[in-house]
Amino acid sequence: MPEDLLKHFFGGFVRLHILHHAVQETIYGAEMIEELGRHGYKLSPGTLYPILHDLEQAGYLTSADDVVDGKRRKNYRATRKGEKLLREGQEKLRELFREVVEEPTRRTDR
Repeated sequence: MPEDLLKHFFGGFVRLHILHHAVQETIYGAEMIEELGRHGYKLSPGTLYPILHDLEQAGYLTSADDVVDGKRRKNYRATRKGEKLLREGQEKLRELFREVVEEPTRRTDR
């Protein structure tokens, strides 16, 4: 169970990370696999692409097809709705960080 919960947390972090980059610039799947890998996330295309598709279907990303070196590439950008979600996520993350990381841990026995 703890491993499933950790995987669930990481899934949220990955989505927030994707939105962060998609707000800054156009992204594509292989690039995001590399970027997330630099942060310790090991995602396969079979894991990442459904996340991108879900974010697009929910209206947080928009996509456009492009041809690069003769191959079709799907590029993604955040929508206004995605930008808003990122801002809300950032605020919640800041709040959580302050509470969980910056505040001293106090144990209270009940």
